[in-house]
Amino acid sequence: MENSPKPLVACPECDLLLREIDLEPGRTAVCRRCGAELYRNSTDSLYRTLALSLAAALLFVIANIHPILGIESQGNGSATNLYGAVSSLWDQKMHFISLLVFVTTIIVPSLELSLLIYLLLPLRLGHVPPGLALLMRFLQSIKPWGMVEVFMLGILVALVKLTDNFRIIPGVALWSFGGVTLLLAAVAATFNPRDVWAHLDWHGDEGEQS
Repeated sequence: MENSPKPLVACPECDLLLREIDLEPGRTAVCRRCGAELYRNSTDSLYRTLALSLAAALLFVIANIHPILGIESQGNGSATNLYGAVSSLWDQKMHFISLLVFVTTIIVPSLELSLLIYLLLPLRLGHVPPGLALLMRFLQSIKPWGMVEVFMLGILVALVKLTDNFRIIPGVALWSFGGVTLLLAAVAATFNPRDVWAHLDWHGDEGEQS
């Protein structure tokens, strides 16, 4: 087994086939033709991604329960959470925008975090979750639809415009969404799907040796 050839990897940019090489922790393999990144050897990427996903999931729950912001004018005030904002858009006959906000800021982020936790927590405990291959493909397909950072940018722009006429009171959810945005960016930078398969191969080889 030790003399068996390394598996082939295709460059995502120029499709050049290359043999994988062993990398030191933290190093990255690049294509010798075009210089594109092929893969990297991340140190404990799965466990770090799991920790970040758990933290993001906790903040995401808080962000969806508490008010995003409050508006006060002439002694009258009101506050709303994300579901209230989506419902308000729907009531104003902006059905497409309402659905878009609901899908990109609630459904997709919750699915992404749930899938990451479902996949990585059993691996951390030494088990293989059912449907791993299918869910990995599904996870990669929905990632571009998560737009929490766009939502945060929209809120900040709205806050700047509203401060001239109203007193704005930031809610707990606003700070939580800020934390979710940063944590999701960290998850995207940390998570390496290749490490999932390498983790499974390593445990498979370990089981055969024992």
